Amino acid sequence: MKLIYLFSSLLFFVYSLKAQFAPPAGQIGTTAIFKDSSVFVSWANGCSVSRGLQDISIPASGYADVGDSSFAIGMADFNGVVSLGDGGSAILKFASPIIDGPGPDLGVFENSFDNTFLELAFVEVSSNGMDFFRFPATSLTDTSTQAWSFGPTDATKIDNLAGKYKGGFGTPFDLADIPDHVLLDKQSITHVKVIDVVGCIQDQYCTRDAYQHKINDPWPTAFGSGGFDLDAVGVIHQQAVGVKEFEKSLVHVYPNPVTNEMFVHSSYGVHYDFYISSVIGEVVYVSDKQSSLSTIPVSGLSPGIYLLNVSIGNRSQQIKFVKL
Repeated sequence: MKLIYLFSSLLFFVYSLKAQFAPPAGQIGTTAIFKDSSVFVSWANGCSVSRGLQDISIPASGYADVGDSSFAIGMADFNGVVSLGDGGSAILKFASPIIDGPGPDLGVFENSFDNTFLELAFVEVSSNGMDFFRFPATSLTDTSTQAWSFGPTDATKIDNLAGKYKGGFGTPFDLADIPDHVLLDKQSITHVKVIDVVGCIQDQYCTRDAYQHKINDPWPTAFGSGGFDLDAVGVIHQQAVGVKEFEKSLVHVYPNPVTNEMFVHSSYGVHYDFYISSVIGEVVYVSDKQSSLSTIPVSGLSPGIYLLNVSIGNRSQQIKFVKL
């Protein structure tokens, strides 16, 4: 057993040296999604909160008390946040179930004021409201020294943890990252749970990532707004409201996700114009011709989420796709 443990530790050490995850919002290669992005088709419409202590090591510190459960309902950056405290959690519900589509399926928003003061949280999903399954989180942040109450965190060292990005930018989560389980229907996610990471590196209070590595984030945060400040949860893929929505499509794209070339086919057999933009509205590609079947080279785009904007006469359509 000791040999297996040492081998696993060595693998993790080598992985840690090489791993580099997506950078902060606004930088090339980021996966942050702006709150106003059209990729969000809906937002949580119900929330229940279980508060954590302001300082888990001091029971008399009292519980976090900023905001209430209603503040996590609706669009991000709209009506405030609810603070979870050390190890606190929130369970959110949705009008229509979330589904596993191409690329990210939901985004979680926190209210960090910059790219380095990051309060983190685990994210779990459920298709029955009782059995929850966690996105496999990774934290490669150094744990030799405790991050102080307003200390910095390097976004490139964390993955699948909510709070990776500053306020106004959602951290995306892809249901495909969660291992399949008989009790989880990825095409009918009804509940999302957000659980504050206790950033303490002391063994008796710490929380750990999927590799049992301690997660080091600002701690203690012994005040009313301590812990993860949940702003909102946005839905990217949800169950269709009806067949008519599909019939409205002006074009179809494939493959999605795409690596080098994307094909766009107009089911109407007419000419169209199109351009590609980032989720924050920056135009990155404009068509130089009109066609009913086009091959769009995307190999030059950085990995991430993009929007294909198509127009035919006075009709338009926007399609989200993922560049690998």
